Amino acid sequence: MIDTLVAMRWLDKKWHKVVEKKLTEVGKEPFGEVIVHGGNDISRYEAVSNARKERMKQVTKVVFLLNVTKVGVGACYYASILVIVDIPEGITIIGKCSFDTCSSLKEIKFPKSLTLIGDYSFDSCSSLEEVDLLHTNVQKLGIEAFYNCTSLREMKVPDSLQTFGTKVFYQCSKLVPSTIDVDSKIDYNDTTSEVVAYLRSKQ
Repeated sequence: MIDTLVAMRWLDKKWHKVVEKKLTEVGKEPFGEVIVHGGNDISRYEAVSNARKERMKQVTKVVFLLNVTKVGVGACYYASILVIVDIPEGITIIGKCSFDTCSSLKEIKFPKSLTLIGDYSFDSCSSLEEVDLLHTNVQKLGIEAFYNCTSLREMKVPDSLQTFGTKVFYQCSKLVPSTIDVDSKIDYNDTTSEVVAYLRSKQ
């Protein structure tokens, strides 16, 4: 008789055990979880497929295990009912497309340790209204990092920010114009053709 559930994930050309539970314990926690693991790095997640998209639509919680420093590429892609994410201290990088198309995501807590938000990380997070990075050490926002965040109204960035990728705020039609004290190109909103961030060199 089978009495144990072992969840496995294919990473770096080999299988890794994510979690092992007695079946009597499984009912204590929802199946709708993404467990972010991998020691000091998460480099690859399984390729996006229709089957994976359907599974991700059930995700309501993200669990970060100890010693993880990077949220891997596409880790929570298409988690469309995920509402809150609390990224713990120690995470330094949010990888490419990590939270792409998390359309119900309303609140993100970023750690002080964060230094990089990768390309398309929060692309199409259409319920996100505010991003507060003031207490972080973010140095770079990747290409289209907040593309199509149609509810985004306010963006707070730290003094450590040095680089904006192209079209960071593309299609963020509700983002109010603001001056951000970094040396970068001017970023335009494609729906109104107005500047949404006036970027100037530090004095």
